[in-house]
Amino acid sequence: MKFADKYVKLIEWSDKDQCYIGSCPELFYGGCHGNNPREVFNELCEIVGEMIEIYQQEGKQLPLPLSGKEYVNVLQKIA
Repeated sequence: MKFADKYVKLIEWSDKDQCYIGSCPELFYGGCHGNNPREVFNELCEIVGEMIEIYQQEGKQLPLPLSGKEYVNVLQKIA
């Protein structure tokens, strides 16, 4: 498993924008958008990987991933 896989990736439909919005709450919001949810997810995964590289290049500490946390598991059961 790649480290980027540990970060939560959300794809949501936006009525306002009439497209899917991809975000990673730990790293950024509204990172990408498009009409196809699979394409948005693929682009989001690339952006998450790039963000991790930027953090590492700049010597910044990465935010802790939310996946695996109990409240995320509870939210997944609700959805």
